[in-house]
Amino acid sequence: MAWMATTAARRGDPRALWPQVRSVVMLGMNYGPASSHIPESLEQGGAASSVGSPPHPNSGSPEFGILDGRSRINPTSAGEGLGVGVARHLVPNRATPLPTPPPAGCALARFRPNLKWPNPGKPGFGWGREQTESAVRAEANSPDAAAAADDPLAILRRRDRGAISIYARGDDYHDVIKPRLKALARWLLAAAGGDARVFVDTAALMEKPLAAAAGVGWQGKHTNLVSREFGSWLFLGAIFTTLELAPDAPEEDHCGSCRACLDVCPTAAFPAPYRLDARRCISYLTIEHKGPIPRELRDAIGNRIYGCDDCLAVCPWNKFAQAGREAKLAARKELEAPRLADLARLDDAAFRKLFSKSPIKRTGRDRFVRNVLIAIGNSGDTTLAAAAEPLLADASPLVRGAAIWAMARLDRGRLAALAPTHRPHEPDPAVEDEWAAVL
Repeated sequence: MAWMATTAARRGDPRALWPQVRSVVMLGMNYGPASSHIPESLEQGGAASSVGSPPHPNSGSPEFGILDGRSRINPTSAGEGLGVGVARHLVPNRATPLPTPPPAGCALARFRPNLKWPNPGKPGFGWGREQTESAVRAEANSPDAAAAADDPLAILRRRDRGAISIYARGDDYHDVIKPRLKALARWLLAAAGGDARVFVDTAALMEKPLAAAAGVGWQGKHTNLVSREFGSWLFLGAIFTTLELAPDAPEEDHCGSCRACLDVCPTAAFPAPYRLDARRCISYLTIEHKGPIPRELRDAIGNRIYGCDDCLAVCPWNKFAQAGREAKLAARKELEAPRLADLARLDDAAFRKLFSKSPIKRTGRDRFVRNVLIAIGNSGDTTLAAAAEPLLADASPLVRGAAIWAMARLDRGRLAALAPTHRPHEPDPAVEDEWAAVL
């Protein structure tokens, strides 16, 4: 198992990706919905009271306001409703000072010197050996999916519809964030020289611990980044640069005694606070997992067909967050509450067309339709058996197996009648196992 420790160590040290790196600039882009569902029990006290106070509102001159000690241009001056600005004394004693402002949508801040790199051996966030390199953060209040419903979890009650994670209802975030990172990198290098590289889920990099070290937020008990300004809804990107930039202090943990994210998880994927068992995580199972979804977890998936927002949506810090306003990340109407029956009919060409420029496209038609069939099986709507039946003969074994399970849940008699037509000719052992499990 030594390879696991080696891989974790490489992911935890930016120098493993690029030995010349001296500073890491982290960018967090807000993609939060208009508001988030905060359970009534949290709103009226208890865990909600443990999260502390909201950030200080902007104050000061029309051009600059002070927010938690960091200066930024008033969002209205950016022309896009984005937070823009630059920290005072970002690069002290440098002959060529950085210009003001940075590119629209980006705000720089100082970081703490002598940063400790994340310790890959500890779950959530822990810290390892001292390093002399510094990290710098860039934060973008570059919003997005406000077109989603006020309650991100309301879709879970509509069992004939598919629930797609908020982040995946608009354009691919990789294509939105990377230009911002490149613009910020060009701005830095034009002013101070050096070299830079940008990353948005494009390398083996532990973005969340780095973002926490950089002060963008802290890793919550659900292991995702939480911000006092933007709640739990953040995309992350990184800029590696050869520049020596002064570091800012990391954000403190403000989760307190709250455990809302842990308790809401449908599959009990958190064995302890700050620890995630990805094998039970619905986001992993519906996006990254390539095989059949384990039978013991299928019921809990409900109608979630791509990702899961439960642990993010119930975070009490969301009540302080602003809605995202990035048009490219806004939810497409056809993905807000798509009908499961319509999605089950997608062939590869139709899938690619529907999810053009979407992060969902990367998952592929077969895994996506597998997810749709699990949702159909969980719907309790016997009329949806007609949508699953044609997929018993699908070219993909992954889809055929899920169709068997869905049919068995909705119309076992019909499935038994169809078994002599389909089962004797089944070449795939995993699909035969699905037949054996239900008949």
